[in-house]
This record gives sequence, C-alpha cells and structure tokens, in this order.
Amino acid sequence: MSQSQETGAEQAILRLDNVNVSFPVYHGGSRSLKKVILSRSSAGRIARDANDRITIDALRDVSFSLDRGDRLALIGANGAGKTTLLRVMAGIYEPFAGTVHIRGRISPMFDNGLGIDSDLSGYDNIRMRGLLLGLSSREIERLLPLIVDFTELGDYLDMPVRTYSSGMILRLTFAVATCYEPEILLMDEWILAGDAHFMIKARERIDSFVQKASVLVLASHNLELCRRWCNKGLWMDRGSIKAFGAVEDVIAAYQSVA
Repeated sequence: MSQSQETGAEQAILRLDNVNVSFPVYHGGSRSLKKVILSRSSAGRIARDANDRITIDALRDVSFSLDRGDRLALIGANGAGKTTLLRVMAGIYEPFAGTVHIRGRISPMFDNGLGIDSDLSGYDNIRMRGLLLGLSSREIERLLPLIVDFTELGDYLDMPVRTYSSGMILRLTFAVATCYEPEILLMDEWILAGDAHFMIKARERIDSFVQKASVLVLASHNLELCRRWCNKGLWMDRGSIKAFGAVEDVIAAYQSVA
C-alpha cells in the first residue's frame, strides 16, 4: 500500500517519501493536443509511460514531513501541483511510486460538493457527507443538532437538496465539514461562504477549526493568509518542490522569481 494510517491526535504526523503521481493523457496522439499541453509550462512534466501513452507527471519525488503543531502553506502558480498534493494526502489519489504515512484523522476541506446527492434531503446529505469525511454514525447523530443549528436552514433540511440555492448548499456542506475537531486539516484556498451574516459565522468557525488542528496544510495564493496561519512553507513548481522551510523564507524565495 502507498498510504498508511494510524489513529491518535496526540501524535498527529504526516510524512511523504518520494511520492510520484502521473496522469495519462488519452488521445495523446493528436498533434494539436500535444501543442496545447506543451504550451502550459506551469503544468507537470510531459512524459510517456510503459504503454507509450503521453502522461503528465503531476508530482515528482515529493518528500517532507510534518509534526504536531506544524502549519504548512503550499504556494506556487496554478498547475504547480498543490491541489494534487492535497488529494494525495487525503487519499483521493494514489501515487504510483513513493509512500504517504499518516497518523491521525485527515479532515479535507477542498471539495464542498463531495457526497452531495441532490435527490436526497438535507438531513440525509448531512449523514452521508459525514460518513465520507470519516465520522461514525454515532458521531454524526451526536453532532447533528449542532450542524442543523449552524446551517440555519430549518424546514428546508427535510426537502431535497435540488430545491436549494447554491448558498444553501454551501451552508450545509460547510456546517458538516467544520462540525468536529480536526487532527490533520487539509484546505485548498480559504473558505468564505454565503451572505454577510453567514460570512461572519464562517470566519469565526474556520478560525476555531484551524486553531484546534494538530497539523494544517493550506494551499493558497493569498500570501498574507499564509503568513498569518502558517509557520512552514512549501513552494511547488511543475510538480516538484522548489523550497521547503520557514514560511517567510519560502515566500521570499517565491516572490523573488514571481
């Protein structure tokens, strides 16, 4: 297995050893497609696999480790590999080489649509999304009143989600994603949700959520936000690590060539 997981917030640790991820480009024989791929210099390296298919090396030999209390900012241009790296840590993508070692529950907050079935009610979607986030049925039922209260959706929770506005869906998914104390928190950009009233609640909830996490990994283009929340930085470029260390040092290196 390329990913191992142990439970226990007291020793929450995340470590990657020489992780590599590639995606095949189907119909890659097209010259026009090759030109498009090659023109996107920020994307991963172009290669070929054993079956002579064109592939994108999204991550190449990525290695680092995080201990309890670490707050890591992932920075880099679009297509640098930040989101792919988050998805590897979350177990969504499996590397074809290298290993991911996890001790503690992973709490991903970068896909608000995960686990939403528009034909089911709000209550059913809360339960289903909670299971996908790794909560037990008992935990979900214990947290359900708090989630319901935070959404402020009232009777709408008995109705199919297809009747919801996008803002209502965001309220529901946000409430579930932030209903429990995280161990290893993975975030892609910062979450700001809904109308002005709900935005205030969301900001307060996120602040508390991040402070409770044993480990935070935040991918963001907002460097001030990275400075505020993170003590370490990792600069990604075309699927490889360009710099890793103190957040101010990594940001300075990134800005010197940006």
